[in-house]
Amino acid sequence: MTVAEREAFLAQPRVGVLSVQAEVGRAPLSVPIWYDYQPGGDLTVLTSPQLRKARLIAEAGRFSLCVQDEGAPYRYVTVEGPVVATRPVTEDQRRAFAERYLGPDLAAAYVAATHEGQAGNVAITLRPERWNTADFSDLAEQLDPSA
Repeated sequence: MTVAEREAFLAQPRVGVLSVQAEVGRAPLSVPIWYDYQPGGDLTVLTSPQLRKARLIAEAGRFSLCVQDEGAPYRYVTVEGPVVATRPVTEDQRRAFAERYLGPDLAAAYVAATHEGQAGNVAITLRPERWNTADFSDLAEQLDPSA
């Protein structure tokens, strides 16, 4: 993928898999997560500061995120980088994330239903440093020219 293609792909509302270095003797922690990314910018995830994921991110100072298109033609983007900010989540951020993934109709109900459980969450921002991508569109076209 070109830089523009990978950034556009990452900017789509996909569920990412966040991975972060774990404790000695453990495999990296990998968990599905919602995220926000705009081409050329930083990537942000929201989480509870009490979760193991948040503690490991704070200890490592970095994490990676993988997003994929499971349908043919298969494509994926991984991005890795340092954490550049950790801040309290605002209600506007919660609503924007909910609208990104659930649409405006369900977002308000989701934000209201999860308000108490997500109070005190943090927004963790990663600055993209390393990318890895694959796009098998060309291969799919070679195998089936009518695609």
